[in-house]
Amino acid sequence: MNSMEKTEKKKDHIIPYRTFLYVLVILILLTLTSVALTRIYLGALTVAIALVIAAVKSSFVLSIFMHLKFENRIITAMVTLVVLLICAVIIITLMDYSFR
Repeated sequence: MNSMEKTEKKKDHIIPYRTFLYVLVILILLTLTSVALTRIYLGALTVAIALVIAAVKSSFVLSIFMHLKFENRIITAMVTLVVLLICAVIIITLMDYSFR
């Protein structure tokens, strides 16, 4: 199979502008939520909730804006492994900080 045949078999994915606007509104609302969260004292939960909000926002950006939703499984698996590695580093750092 040459590159021309591969290109012809590959399906195009067209995301409507409405979807981009919905994701933009969601990202703005999540950003406002995380900013409002800084004004509320929740102790150690503040950092955890802020990290969860950041993870949700990054999943929207990865899947919609970076078109990861339409990529091969191997690329999705690689991104998932990188995200898990970052989570492990953050958890280890927070554990180190909390036990000092």
